[in-house]
Amino acid sequence: MGGPGDPPEGTPEGGPGGGEEEYRSVVFDESFVRAARLQEFSAQERMADHAPAVRRRPPMRRGLSRQALVLVLLIAVAFGTAIYMGVRHPYQGPAESGPPAEPLRMTVIPLAPEGEVPGTRDTDHLYVSSPAAQFRIGAEGIPLPAARRTAHFSDGQVTNALSIAKDYIVRSSLYPEVLTGDQIRPVRVLLDPDQLDQFDQSFGHPAADGRHAPTGWLVRFDSSQAELADRSIRVQGTLQAAETDSSTLEVTADHTFVYALRAATGEKTAEASLFTVRRELHFRFDREDLRLHQAQLVVSYVQAGPLSCAEDSTNRLHPLLAGQTAKEGGPAGTDPYATGGATALCGSLAAGAQPKV
Repeated sequence: MGGPGDPPEGTPEGGPGGGEEEYRSVVFDESFVRAARLQEFSAQERMADHAPAVRRRPPMRRGLSRQALVLVLLIAVAFGTAIYMGVRHPYQGPAESGPPAEPLRMTVIPLAPEGEVPGTRDTDHLYVSSPAAQFRIGAEGIPLPAARRTAHFSDGQVTNALSIAKDYIVRSSLYPEVLTGDQIRPVRVLLDPDQLDQFDQSFGHPAADGRHAPTGWLVRFDSSQAELADRSIRVQGTLQAAETDSSTLEVTADHTFVYALRAATGEKTAEASLFTVRRELHFRFDREDLRLHQAQLVVSYVQAGPLSCAEDSTNRLHPLLAGQTAKEGGPAGTDPYATGGATALCGSLAAGAQPKV
């Protein structure tokens, strides 16, 4: 039987109540209605002539929500960071480097004056009357040449090698604390680690063996005898760079330094004299040296005077000052039967190398 108000035969199939069970699970909520593509015109809108019953609604904008957009942005940033860290990883393998640094080979030749060392209180006059009259002052006398790339090194790498070599020359030849003090660290920090043991042994146990003379590494005077009368040291020389193989650059330096010195008595009125040092240095650089701003010093050839050949110039230079003459006797004796030692060398300082006062 049908319920109250239903036809005696029950609700016809397909009538309003006949398929209720079939569509009971369908819910036409507000979001469903808003999403409908077709919308029925209102009664007033349908009164117009030829008005259709329904109209098509424009598609809804389905943009990303703000939270989703932020999430996508964070993922993109994280992905980009991962790629960057993969390319520039802080723990990447060591840079290409050459073989271990060779020990420094050094030669220090004292130059004895032919007579009395000339001197005057006027240091400017000393320089003007000497061959150093046209030399530049300090680091200005060590200009960098134009850098040209090589087969395996760029312009920047060649310039870097020249700059490191200049830095070493300046620190080891012009720093007052190195010249007349006991400071060696400004020079040591520029050396390749493979040479540090040799450097430390040279200063801890100096020896005239062509390997462990402090004066082969740097210029320093016996501060108990001499001091700088003028810190405007005159310099002239050249720097040249060349590629020795695919992993090595070599820089050759040849400079003459002229110092005005006087006796270390504390008297500013004491006469000054000139002291000349010529240094020929050969540096080598692999890519690791260039990256770490360090150098391999492989050859050091030094001529210095006026000095007495009888004095030991291994640890410090003992300049002959104004009015002094070289001590009698030649250089220190050489034992040809002793192995491992270097032959003592001494030269004569030409009269033309001294100022005319």
